[in-house]
Amino acid sequence: MQVIVSPIPGEVTGFIGGYVYGIFLGIILSTIGLTIGSWIAFSLSKFFGRPFVDKFVKKETMGRYDYLLHHKGAFLVFLLFLIPGFPKDSLCYILGLGHITTKEFLIISTVGRFGGTVLLTLGGSYIHHHQYYRFSVLLGVAIVAVFLAMVYRDKLEHIFHKLHHRHTAEKDKK
Repeated sequence: MQVIVSPIPGEVTGFIGGYVYGIFLGIILSTIGLTIGSWIAFSLSKFFGRPFVDKFVKKETMGRYDYLLHHKGAFLVFLLFLIPGFPKDSLCYILGLGHITTKEFLIISTVGRFGGTVLLTLGGSYIHHHQYYRFSVLLGVAIVAVFLAMVYRDKLEHIFHKLHHRHTAEKDKK
């Protein structure tokens, strides 16, 4: 439900999963929940279209990623799912309006979210087991990654956009 309605940040649910269920089960349950929630958001968007998506995604966000709707851009979409702090829940709705297939979407979103899921689950487990040093190291790495992603977000998106166009042009030549 977190992906579909988004009142609770996904980071919180991933952390709680690690705290309550431990590393292995927390990763499994979080991955299943994220995959199902992402698929539902994507499917609702495909079925109900743009007016429905406009209720969940800010106009500025839609405008910023509108180019994703005109091309498949599977590689670009995968890279966007890897960026820490990127609005992945909104991305699920946006992608439902485009040309990407459900199978491609499920693979890309699940694999792309997996690294973040592992880190959040580890964090929750570390706190539960009073492993504060490990949690501090993990938190430090995560803060640096998020900070770098925020600082270079526009540049990263520009690079991904260029890669997408290059990939599309090469594909069209074949």
